[in-house]
Amino acid sequence: MALPPAFLDELRVRTPLAPLIGRRTRLVRNGRQWKGCCPFHNEKTPSFYVYDDHFHCFGCGAHGDAITFLMRAEGAAFPEAVERLAAEAGMEVPKATPQQAAREARVRDLTGVLALAEAAFRRRLFLPEGKPALDYLRRRGLSDETITRFGLGWSGEGRGALAADLKAEGVEVAQLVEAGLMKPRDPDAPGGAAVDLYFNRVMFPIRDRRGRVISFGGRILGDGQPKYVNGPETALFRKRQSLYGQDLAREGAFRGGTVVVVEGYMDVIALHQAGFAGAVAPLGTALTAEQLEALWQLSPEPVLCFDGDAAGARAAARAAEIALPMLSPERSLKLATLPGGEDPDTLVVKGGPAAFQGVLDAARPLGAALYDLVAEGVPARATPEQRTALRHRLTNAAALIPDKALAAEYRRVLLDRFYQAGRLPPREASGARGAARGGQRQGAPLRLVRRAVDAAWQREERARNLIAILLRHPMLLGEVEEAFMALDLPEGSCAVLRDAMIAWLGMADPLDSQGLLAQLNQCGLEDSVRWATRRDGLCDAALPDAQPMEALDGFWHFFGLLRGEAELIADRAEALRMLAETNDPQVQQRLIRLSEALAMFRAGGSGDDGSDAGHAP
Repeated sequence: MALPPAFLDELRVRTPLAPLIGRRTRLVRNGRQWKGCCPFHNEKTPSFYVYDDHFHCFGCGAHGDAITFLMRAEGAAFPEAVERLAAEAGMEVPKATPQQAAREARVRDLTGVLALAEAAFRRRLFLPEGKPALDYLRRRGLSDETITRFGLGWSGEGRGALAADLKAEGVEVAQLVEAGLMKPRDPDAPGGAAVDLYFNRVMFPIRDRRGRVISFGGRILGDGQPKYVNGPETALFRKRQSLYGQDLAREGAFRGGTVVVVEGYMDVIALHQAGFAGAVAPLGTALTAEQLEALWQLSPEPVLCFDGDAAGARAAARAAEIALPMLSPERSLKLATLPGGEDPDTLVVKGGPAAFQGVLDAARPLGAALYDLVAEGVPARATPEQRTALRHRLTNAAALIPDKALAAEYRRVLLDRFYQAGRLPPREASGARGAARGGQRQGAPLRLVRRAVDAAWQREERARNLIAILLRHPMLLGEVEEAFMALDLPEGSCAVLRDAMIAWLGMADPLDSQGLLAQLNQCGLEDSVRWATRRDGLCDAALPDAQPMEALDGFWHFFGLLRGEAELIADRAEALRMLAETNDPQVQQRLIRLSEALAMFRAGGSGDDGSDAGHAP
């Protein structure tokens, strides 16, 4: 028994080619595709290309999809290749039964019925009765070439028109019902006869990725409701898995076009006519996980285009929520926002292709846009509780990403924005930070008590010293907040004090020790403060009369000891990479401080007697 085409199509969608082929030969990214040496013949110069849905070797001519690759690479028969790929994709191969065979025959019949219906609708559009529909499409700015390319048509004004057209082709009413072109019955009609689903409507064929008609959408002429009607679920059509225009967008993406998701039929058609050959649209529903999978088959970073109002922001947030658990280093999204009151169709009519190109050029990567989506509704001067809740939402959003390295990158980007949004520029903090950055180094020793203790006590004392420095010199918090939050502090007073200090930072002005200690006392943390600031074992940098530069040096010294050499090396490498990308002075300052912390650690962080060469507990 031949397997159902819909099953094989879904299996191909669920089997990314690059990871599959990458098991046999090393692939490197080459623009939108991957490139490597052909696994089927010996070659020194790579001529083997892997696209989203097929591979091709320009040396030996090997060509095919995931199933073909497994058959050629491992000598598997077709059924075996399908079984193995289905197992990896979590799919069950349909079993051969008489019922399944009958279903396949029906599917083949339905494909033919829908093709006949498309031809009938197209023919009616150019008859006298279709003139109002044709005039409507031309008023919307569509050329006859575009109308023909998208197969647009006219349903006819009266009921029963399609059944009459196709009766001569041997198509029965029951087949029209099964194809989603007629309703099974109308309770108000005598005898409950089947009726047309579409009448007095401009018809839009909905095609699968191979270009086969699988359903229709219809737009009513005039002010009737509903304005648009999509076909029902059938053996061929699954609304959650389909995208309008995906067959043409597949070709457009292959030729280098940007894959962009818009809202409606006319938006897609207008964009294609304007030269944006990668435009697609969901079918009257919010974007689904299945549609995202189909998009990533077209492009590793499609653009989702939303209205610039509150509804558009909610739609973007929903799309991001669906996408996060599906992200990987090889596939992401961009988000674009339309000008207020415009949609792609009206935008290209008013401003031409350049107007919409501007929207695409302004699209932001998901990592850059996610903060604004999650922080929607949080006031600029948020309370500590609001900031804490926002921070939890941000870290929870990043945690949805399955790839740990990518999740860590998202977490860093989101918390960077979080810290930046919470910083205030008080005069006192500015002066202190200026002194810390520009003042002369005092060179004063930290003068710490040498004490041989166990490792847990030693780590807690280091954390206590670091916290005491910030309790006495909170003007440093604005500069070191991100590093402070990155530390894995001991549970208990250390962690509790840090959370309370960060919450205070978001609302404090000025950043003075008296105000911080008063806030902590109000929170019932007097005992924790007394523990952190007791003189025994405390470095001079944590004393109230320490100079700003001395306090800052002390913070980074203890930060390095608590963070550890491997993490400091990784932090420094990341800061170096970010500086090369952004040339941001704040990143440069972070790089300098991380380098100093690493040097301090290497100079005195390996002692095991509790003293660390006289510099730290």
